[in-house]
Amino acid sequence: MGQDDHAEPGHDAALDLRDVARIAFVVLVAAAVWFRIWEPFQRVSVLGIIGVAIGGYPIFKEAWENIRERRMTMELSMTIALVAALVIGEFFTALIITAFVLAAEVLEGLTVGRGRRAIRDLLDFLPATATVRRGSDPAVVPLAQVQVGDTVIVAPGARLPVDGIVTSGHSFVDQATITGESTPTEKTPGTLVYAGTVNQAGALEVRADRVGRDTSFGKIVEAVEHAERSRAPVQKVADRYAGYLVYFALVCAALTLVITHNARSTISVIIVAGACGIAAGTPLAILGGIGRAARAGAIVKGGRYLEALWSLDTVAFDKTGTVTLGVPTVREIARANGATELEVLETAAIAERQSEHPLGRAIVREADRCGIARVEPDQFDYTPGRGVIARTDGDEIIVGNSAFLAAKKVIDLPSQHSVPAGPTSQASSDVFVARGRRFLGTIRVADAVRPEAAQAVSALRQMGIATVLLTGDSRPVADAIAHELRVDKSNAELLPSEKAAVVRGLVGEGRAVAMVGDGVNDAPALTEATV
Repeated sequence: MGQDDHAEPGHDAALDLRDVARIAFVVLVAAAVWFRIWEPFQRVSVLGIIGVAIGGYPIFKEAWENIRERRMTMELSMTIALVAALVIGEFFTALIITAFVLAAEVLEGLTVGRGRRAIRDLLDFLPATATVRRGSDPAVVPLAQVQVGDTVIVAPGARLPVDGIVTSGHSFVDQATITGESTPTEKTPGTLVYAGTVNQAGALEVRADRVGRDTSFGKIVEAVEHAERSRAPVQKVADRYAGYLVYFALVCAALTLVITHNARSTISVIIVAGACGIAAGTPLAILGGIGRAARAGAIVKGGRYLEALWSLDTVAFDKTGTVTLGVPTVREIARANGATELEVLETAAIAERQSEHPLGRAIVREADRCGIARVEPDQFDYTPGRGVIARTDGDEIIVGNSAFLAAKKVIDLPSQHSVPAGPTSQASSDVFVARGRRFLGTIRVADAVRPEAAQAVSALRQMGIATVLLTGDSRPVADAIAHELRVDKSNAELLPSEKAAVVRGLVGEGRAVAMVGDGVNDAPALTEATV
């Protein structure tokens, strides 16, 4: 009992064969005592004492530590009950109590271990090695050997091992794990990249400016570790009441001795109090709740967090991947100059077939979903940060931002501010489409809100729980998502440490806060929350 309070932060509790063997030994000894396998009675007494001594060693050890710390806990209460049962010869009772408590501790330890393993795996994002160019030839070295100033080569699909500046190459990097941005960010020479993010398209050469613990990812790990160390374990209510019960039982036992002058009756009082429902039932009640949550798909790290759920008055949500799907999708098509929505989508898809841009990929996926025939362009040219020009059947197709199309003298091109506003316009990226210098329309690409997110926020509101949105995305995107979900408050453009500061501030105001997140960038805020 109380393993989640006493275990070291990050300790990965697992099924210990010694615990299983100890429980099996106690059960076998209890069976031997019950069936009187060994006679005479004195041998049964010795067997029972040995069984309780070996099986109850973890309980006795923790009880001794509690005595040294002058704390009255359930372990001390159980120890008194076990010793009292042995004194009056109730060996079978003592053995059953011992087996019961050991089994409860093993079950709780397994549950705690699952939660801590999930957190450890969440943080296990950095590659073990890095490709470094220190001379003419690149070499693969352990990540710990990478130094500030080294040129690191990052292949497509690989995670970046360092924070630094791109010196060569062009790609798109998924930075959601660090910044929370829903759309991969274009990287060209001179732009900043972060360790733990994913290089999606082309190869990059990066000058390492920060390595190891100094990277943005390293700071996230440090924030998690600090939050785990600084959070003082909360003493369970059951522990406190069990301590009171120890004093009460001793007083009652003394009164019983004075009134009855019967040692057996006196010790029986101690047994009944020591093996009470508070000491033994509370862990199983907690484990029952944790098990029920696990069947619903939620892993609870420990009993104290389950107990804290009843007092929640605020829920903070990460955006990308939590209330949204985390993948850019076509949300709306605004047509112009007599073009149909299908024509706008088909034209854009032809131009984007050879593009690695995340918005272009979203357009191609939508075209495939609509059953539009796949047509490869005859020519393709990409201008980083602006758009693409493709040729097919003698027509020139231009797809990109409004400035790019204006520079190419597209006819009837509206300004970006005059494009018809739709329900997703604030949270979207607008892609302008033209063919043969004629403007056809605009495709809005945005991170789609999860269908169940609005229902969840509505259910929380009905329970009287306030909701807060925390995201590294821009203010317009955050406000649009918050408006769509009817979240009470939104906070935008937050770094992981700033997310944690917001949650810390809410807790400091006396609020009981649940943080809901899905990425490494959420880890510091998760550890600062009540749950």
